[in-house]
Amino acid sequence: MRQKDPSIIIIGTGGIVQHAHLPAYKKAGYTVRGLFDTDLDKAKKVAAEFSIPAVYNSLEQAIAAAGPADIFDLAVPASAIIPVLHQLPPGAAVLLQKPMGENLEQAKEILARCKQKKLLAGINFQLRYAPFILKAKELLNSGQIGTLCDIEININVLTPWQLWDFLFTLPRMEILYHSIHYVDLVRQLAGEPESVFARTIKHPDMPQLASVKSMIYLDYGENMRASILTNHCHKFGPRHQHSYIRMEGTRGAIYIRLGLLMDYPQGVPDEFEYILLDENGEGKWKSISIDGSWFPDAFAGSMGEMMKAQADKKYKPDNNLEDGLKTMRWVEKAYVFNEKNKPSR
Repeated sequence: MRQKDPSIIIIGTGGIVQHAHLPAYKKAGYTVRGLFDTDLDKAKKVAAEFSIPAVYNSLEQAIAAAGPADIFDLAVPASAIIPVLHQLPPGAAVLLQKPMGENLEQAKEILARCKQKKLLAGINFQLRYAPFILKAKELLNSGQIGTLCDIEININVLTPWQLWDFLFTLPRMEILYHSIHYVDLVRQLAGEPESVFARTIKHPDMPQLASVKSMIYLDYGENMRASILTNHCHKFGPRHQHSYIRMEGTRGAIYIRLGLLMDYPQGVPDEFEYILLDENGEGKWKSISIDGSWFPDAFAGSMGEMMKAQADKKYKPDNNLEDGLKTMRWVEKAYVFNEKNKPSR
């Protein structure tokens, strides 16, 4: 008989919870025990929309309501993670929303605090579990693509940053809150790079935001390229917007359109194409349909790792904090490079 999955208690009910966490958990059949948000009216509205049985009046009440096997889902800004961790009981299970702190020092403190309290903790780098990424990994791991030698992630869209008010006050934004997904993904696909080159800048139309465009090059030596190019300010209509991940190997290639980012949060359909070369060096691009997308399906993957670890104490979740810290180190190095190499005025 299958063991019953733990219930989930969600801390924070912002847009990401409404658009991704709760739809993903509902689709996956996960049970959400209750919600807490400092905006009680918002929490009640979200609970009514998703038929969540409980809304807690305080963080203390939410913590007290948790069963011993339940998982806390912390969907709060990075700066709020440490104060919440301080209140969780020793040995609790918790999934942290990315990023893992506002900087590397906070990430280290988060890891140390979780170890000190013996928390079973994971980080929600959920792009890893998007259905099209799982399919790409399947092709890469089978060897059919050959030796991976190129990863290009290129985003040119108009992102509605106003959906997340807190972003407008942060000293770091685009890499830390968006391109971090791609840095993490590249690590997943290609391992640890040797170094990083990066620039992240503002846009005249969005002066309140610390940065909205980035260029990141993760250096893997002479035979491997990994580049991330993002522009969230393309306000000229959908015709020349694009959002894709391209992977090339010595024997094949994969192209993925990230439909979610185009007309976010409604999005457009994803696309998944691949080509495999035969012994004569010839092949044809094939398009396949992938069930599910980044939002909401990938979020079930992150929580699913925590569910496995909660059910089997010997299981180390793929999204463990030690691995998350590695992504945070490369993000920090990107910001350090950016600061050291700003053009003089």
